[in-house]
Amino acid sequence: MELITQENLEKTRKWLRAIFFIGMILFILLVISIIGFVAYGKLTGPPPLAVPQTTIYYAYDGETIIGKSVQNGENRYWMPLSEISENVINATIAIEDRKFYDHFGFDIKRIFGAVIADLKAMAKVQGASTITQQYARNLFLEHDKTWKRKIEEALYTIRLETNYSKDEILEGYLNTIYYGHGAYGIEAAANYYFNKHASELDLHEAAMLAGIPKAPSYYSPFANEQKAKTRQKIVLQSMAQSGMITEAEANEAFEKPIEYNNDKKMATKKIAPYFQDAVKTALRDIVKLDERTIELGGLRVYTTLDPEAQEKAETHIKNIINPESEIEVALMAMEPHTGKVRALVGGRDYEKSPFNRVTQAERMPGSTFKPFLYYTALAHGFTPSTVMRSEPMTFTYDEGRAVYRPDNFNNYYANDFITMAQALALSDNIYAVKTHMFLGIEKLIETAKLLGITSELDAVPSLALGTSTVKMIDMVKAYGTIANGGVRVNPVFIEKVENHKGEVIYEYKSEHEQILDPALAFVTAHLMTGMFDTKLNSYTSVTGQSIANKLTRLYAGKSGTTTTDSWMIGFTPQLVTGVWIGYDRDKTLDIVAERAYAKRIWADFMEDVLQNKPFIPFKAPKGTVPVYIDPTNGLLATSGCKNARLTYYVEGTEPTEYCTVHLPNHADEHKEEKPGNEENADKTWFDKLFNWW
Repeated sequence: MELITQENLEKTRKWLRAIFFIGMILFILLVISIIGFVAYGKLTGPPPLAVPQTTIYYAYDGETIIGKSVQNGENRYWMPLSEISENVINATIAIEDRKFYDHFGFDIKRIFGAVIADLKAMAKVQGASTITQQYARNLFLEHDKTWKRKIEEALYTIRLETNYSKDEILEGYLNTIYYGHGAYGIEAAANYYFNKHASELDLHEAAMLAGIPKAPSYYSPFANEQKAKTRQKIVLQSMAQSGMITEAEANEAFEKPIEYNNDKKMATKKIAPYFQDAVKTALRDIVKLDERTIELGGLRVYTTLDPEAQEKAETHIKNIINPESEIEVALMAMEPHTGKVRALVGGRDYEKSPFNRVTQAERMPGSTFKPFLYYTALAHGFTPSTVMRSEPMTFTYDEGRAVYRPDNFNNYYANDFITMAQALALSDNIYAVKTHMFLGIEKLIETAKLLGITSELDAVPSLALGTSTVKMIDMVKAYGTIANGGVRVNPVFIEKVENHKGEVIYEYKSEHEQILDPALAFVTAHLMTGMFDTKLNSYTSVTGQSIANKLTRLYAGKSGTTTTDSWMIGFTPQLVTGVWIGYDRDKTLDIVAERAYAKRIWADFMEDVLQNKPFIPFKAPKGTVPVYIDPTNGLLATSGCKNARLTYYVEGTEPTEYCTVHLPNHADEHKEEKPGNEENADKTWFDKLFNWW
C-alpha cells in the first residue's frame, strides 16, 4: 500500500514539475511576445491618424468648389475630444468597448466569449473588436475579410496602442466612424441628424447616435426609427450597467422625444458634379491615389474648373433644350494650349443619371471626324484646292466582296467638281469617302489614333463619315491638338494636390510633344473656318450658316449629324469646346430643332465665355503661304473674282494658275459667240468644263 502511494506521489511531483516548467516557458514566451509587440509598435512608429478634415476641391481661381462640408454627398469634420459631448464619449464606450481604458488594444475576455458564443451558434453571432481595433480597421484602405487583412489590423492596433494615448485613439475613432447617410465622424452626424454640434448633444441624442455605427443602414432613425429606438435603449442600458448614468436617467432619456433635423437631405454635389467625378478619376489614374485616400485623406485638390464658364455652359444648355425632352447633352471646354478643362457637363441631371457622357459614353461622331481625314489628305499631297466630283456613286471594298453607297445630306449633290475647302465646309460625303478610299482606309485610323482616339475604329469606307463610336473627351482632345499647332494636348483636371499636412504630392507639368506637322495642322484649322464662310456656298449652304450671324470672331470647327447623334466641336486659339446631343437609348433625332441644339449651345457658350477676352488671331507658322483664291475652282483669284477668299497652303503647294472665269474679256467673248438664253446655258456648261480642266 505504501509502495503504491509513493509511486503516485512521485508521478504527481513529475506532473507538477512539468506543468511548472511548461508554465514558466509559456510565461517567458508571453513576456517575450509582449516585449516584442511593444518593440514592434515603437520601432515601426505611429501610424497616421485618419482624416484631419474633408478633402477640399478648389477651382482654378482659388475659390472652393467642394469642401468644408461636402464631398460626394459625404460630410467629414475633425473635432478635438474636448469639443465632443461627454454623453457621446460615455455612450460610445458603453456600447462598443467598456474596458477601453483598461486593455492594451485587445479584450481577451471578450474574444474568448465571442468564440464560445459563435461555436454554440455555429455562426458568427458576436463581435469582440475593441475601439482601437475598429479604429485600426478604419485606417485601412480595404475592408475585406482575409487573414492577411486581420493580421495587418492587429499589427496596426499594436502600433496605435504603443504610440498614442487612449484619448487620442478615442478622438480618432469618433472622427472617422461612419454614422450613415454619408456622415463620417461625430460632428457630421450631429449636424446631419440633429443640426447640432457634437459638443451640444444631449444624452438621448448621444445614445441614438452611438447605436448607429453597428449597422448604419439598419439602425439609422431615418431608415427605421423603431429599430433605432430599440438600439438606443440598449445603449442607455449599457451606460446604466457601467455606472455612467442611473436607471432613472436611462429611462428618462429613452422616453424623451427626439427632434430630428428637418432638412435630412445631405448636401449634394451642386457645382459641376460630372467634373468632380472626372477629377476623382484623375486622382486615381494620374495621381495614383486609392479610393480611401481620396475619401479620407484630407487632401487639398486644386482643379482647373472655371466656375463662371461652368455656370454659363449649364445655363445655355438649360435655355436651349426643351425641358420636357428626354434628350441628353455633353459639353467640354478646354484650353488648347494647356489642356486645362474649364467646363464640363456630362448630362442634364446628375441626380437622375451620374453617367458621364463626356468621359464614358461612346457615340458616332459623324462628320466631326472629317478634319482628321483632311489632315491625312494634306499630308499625302492634297491641298485646299484639290478638286473631285460630288455625285452619287458606289464604292467597293474588302477585295470587291462588299459595296458602300454614301449619301449627302438631303441627297444634294454638286454633280460637278468641288474643292477640298468646299467639301469640308459643305460636309460633302462623296468627296470624303473618295479621299478616304484613295488614301487607303488604314491611313485615317493611324491619324485618329495619333490624335488620341482610344476607341476601336472599323476599317471601312464609312469611317470617313464618323460611323465608329468615340468618346467626346477624345474628340475635344484631338481638336485641341489641331488648334495647338499639332502639339499634343491632353485634358487636365488637376493643377496640384496637397496632403493634409500641406505637402505637395502632385503638380501638373506640361509636356511639349509635336505629333502633327505644324504647317499641315494650321492649314487644317484654317480649312475648318470654312463652315462659317458663306463664300464657300455651292450646291448647298455651308454647315455653320445657321449660327454664323451669332459669331463675332473667327472660329474653326466642324459639325456632325447621324440619325442618333448631333455634334459641334470648334475652337479659337483660347478655347476648344465640344457639344454632343442625343438620346441614351436607341432613339433617333427626328425633330429638326433637336438636331440644331448642339450648334446653338456651342455658339452661345463660346460667344458668352469669350465675350470679354481679347481677339487673338490664328497665327500662321513658318512653311505656310496665304493666297486669295476663287472658292469655286481653287485657282488664284483675279480682280473679277468677287468672292475671293484668303486660303492658306503649305509652302510650295499653293496654286500658280489664275482663275479666268471671271475676267471681263472671258465673259464678253462668250456673250458674242452665244447670245441669248441658249448661249447662257452653253456658258454654264463651258464654265464647268473649264473648271474641270
